[in-house]
Amino acid sequence: MEANLLFSGGKDSSLTAYILKRLGYEVKTITVTFGYSETWRLAKETSETLGYEHRVIKMDEKILREGCRIMMEDGYPLRGIKYIHKEVIENLAKDYKVICDGSRRDDRTPKLEFNEIRSLEDRYGVEYISPLQGIGYKTIRYLAERLFIIETYDSSEKRTADYETEARFFLGEKAKKIFPVHEQTRVLGWRGDVKWQETNHLVKN
Repeated sequence: MEANLLFSGGKDSSLTAYILKRLGYEVKTITVTFGYSETWRLAKETSETLGYEHRVIKMDEKILREGCRIMMEDGYPLRGIKYIHKEVIENLAKDYKVICDGSRRDDRTPKLEFNEIRSLEDRYGVEYISPLQGIGYKTIRYLAERLFIIETYDSSEKRTADYETEARFFLGEKAKKIFPVHEQTRVLGWRGDVKWQETNHLVKN
């Protein structure tokens, strides 16, 4: 079965792709853009390096505009990022039967609540899979560092294809008042021994 995964190129979405593949899904990665940056190219590069087919989907910029309006109104990004994520998932649900993301147990946003997931699945007849929602940050970091070559950088450098990055482009200088600087990651490829094992369907010792 095909699993369509929202993909930023970071460790969370890359680890989610790995888990889904191990569960037997045919993983296809999706990066959403609103047309304000081309960081999707970085996600595409990571996805193809890891061996997953990638597609870019352009969404209506009204979603980004409304999300950024909410952020400016609140003075912080939580509710606005969640709005964008929910709208993106709603749009994907019209075209895909299995939708996945890398939301973690410890995330505050973007993350759908249980009632929102049930509503989405009931209304569109889709399956929503988010395997990291039962895993804590320390475990995710441990697993990702075993599997991937990872670069770490300052979030203001705009090197990940996620909602925050595009919102930063949209908001310009105003983004500095909304988004706290924090650590982000980008996956550059498999660790050498893992890549060989991926090809030969072996389990890492």
